Amino acid sequence: MGKSRRRALLGLAALGAAALAVGGGAAPSPATPAERYVALGDSYTSGPGIPRQVDADCARSDRNYPSLTARALGVASFTDVSCGGATTADMWRPQRGNPPQLTAVSKDTTLVTVQIGGNDIGFGEIMSTCGRLGAADPAGAPCTAHYTGGGTDVLADRVEAAAPLVGKVLDAVHERSPRARVYVLGYPPILPESGPGCWPVVAAAAGDVPYMRATAKRLNAMLREVAGDSRARYVDTYAPAVGHDACRPPAERWMEPLVPASPAAPLHPNAAGERAMADALLARLAEPGRGR
Repeated sequence: MGKSRRRALLGLAALGAAALAVGGGAAPSPATPAERYVALGDSYTSGPGIPRQVDADCARSDRNYPSLTARALGVASFTDVSCGGATTADMWRPQRGNPPQLTAVSKDTTLVTVQIGGNDIGFGEIMSTCGRLGAADPAGAPCTAHYTGGGTDVLADRVEAAAPLVGKVLDAVHERSPRARVYVLGYPPILPESGPGCWPVVAAAAGDVPYMRATAKRLNAMLREVAGDSRARYVDTYAPAVGHDACRPPAERWMEPLVPASPAAPLHPNAAGERAMADALLARLAEPGRGR
């Protein structure tokens, strides 16, 4: 076996070991000790409420998936600029006293992860609106009627409008760090994959659950497509989390409901959810090549 092939195989083996390390299967092994990793994203990346919070302004935890991934890989440098409430626009503008997220990306960066788009379609407003409307009709579908009653699907239109914004972020990342591998993470599910949900634990009326589930999948499908079109790789965090939604018992869920039982923000990943996203990312990093 040639030296170059031997080195490549050893690198892939180390990445696999790192993926097991986050899940508790092995000790961390530095896959690429020269890796310079930058994490961009919103609150699903930053990990609000999960101890230990290292940036109060951005609600950022040192146990979020970028931090777990960086430790598992043993990277040479790690910069996490994820921030709660971030939209694609915050990649270029200061947010809560922090500089624009893209300023962390440079020509020396070799790995970038991006999880963005949920706030561009109005995640907080959607959950608030659906909760308010559902309180008056928990067995109906008032939120679906609200967002589709005019003959168009408002949320589907928002997802479509967010696609070029996410693409612009990825283009900027490539421009600033032409050598970097870029990974786009999707969003894990809040609601169960089937059934009427769990009102009032998660404030979604029974008839609205299919629409809200479909919107989450539409957002992830858009992120997958944009990643593929923008020379990035998509990381599916939805499928691994099925069965660990916010309606599950506390010991089984990776997403917290309106009243969290584990330290985390409502309707956000808990520590187990962040660990699961790190596992998904590490598994994707271990795959050879580029593309979707």
